[in-house]
Amino acid sequence: MELAFEIRRAIPEDSTEIFNLIQLLAEYERAPNQVVNSPENIRFHGFGENPIFYAWVATRQKRMDDGKQNDLLGMAICYIRYSTWKGPVLYLEDLVVKDEYRKLGVGSALLNACLDFAKEKKHTRMTWQVLEWNEPAIKFYKKHGVTFDAEWLNCTIEL
Repeated sequence: MELAFEIRRAIPEDSTEIFNLIQLLAEYERAPNQVVNSPENIRFHGFGENPIFYAWVATRQKRMDDGKQNDLLGMAICYIRYSTWKGPVLYLEDLVVKDEYRKLGVGSALLNACLDFAKEKKHTRMTWQVLEWNEPAIKFYKKHGVTFDAEWLNCTIEL
């Protein structure tokens, strides 16, 4: 099956659909009750006066009874972190593609949009995490030549 879609930077009007994709990811990662974010927060933090993340969406136009409306197939959210050894690094927080659009090039196109952005901004690398049990994601990343790091441990302090 071939799918016609486009990758574009997200806009404030995408906030609710982005939130829905985040909830979809939380369900897949077996943590649906841990999402405390909201479409309003996404709009404020991603598209407000001082945005703290960048987002790309995969869309296709679909005809609705009330006119045209975007159909989001997936999204990627990134932010900039700074490595004292390497310089600016683009951190991929989430890459989500709806089940029915997987293995059609949507995830690769979203990942490439993030990589292109990082290269354009002269970042030294892009990093992210994947759950060790998420075999489909691990296989996807391996196809893209990703290096997995077994040396570093994740650390968190809840505030």
